Amino acid sequence: MSPSKGLKKTNAARILDEMGIPYELIGFEADERDLSAERAARDIGMSYELVYKTLVLRGDKAGVLEACLPAGLEVDLKALAEISGNKRVEMVNLKELTALTGYVRGGCSPIGGKKHYPVYIYEDAMQYEKISVSAGSRGLMFLMSPQDLVKATNATPGKIATGITPAESRR
Repeated sequence: MSPSKGLKKTNAARILDEMGIPYELIGFEADERDLSAERAARDIGMSYELVYKTLVLRGDKAGVLEACLPAGLEVDLKALAEISGNKRVEMVNLKELTALTGYVRGGCSPIGGKKHYPVYIYEDAMQYEKISVSAGSRGLMFLMSPQDLVKATNATPGKIATGITPAESRR
């Protein structure tokens, strides 16, 4: 799939193209003062439960791993440790992010990093037709099916987040 008009194709997009995985690129004006997934969700007009952030963590046994979870939620470190075969996991130091992934804060994608790390995705993503995840550059998101994201990253779905999404608060 070619990028939307005027949007630069990233390495992550080229990988999806090679795999034959459909996606749409969504661009927005990134604000370096607020690179949060919540801000991205507001800027692209999507609800928090559909906009996924990618966090990079390190397990005490398995090493570096990535977690994809919706805006508005926090990673459940204990649950992520359990599902990833670790006793504990912690966020990597921000100074290590680019060296480990090739991406910068606010533009970290689970697709096309410097090295492939195990990816874990919040399992509720699987109930949606499409979710959004970073395309590997600040201000650029993929809109794609969660099943295709799992296929592209070999992700493991699990209950790896804590908090209440806006959808849950309306129930």
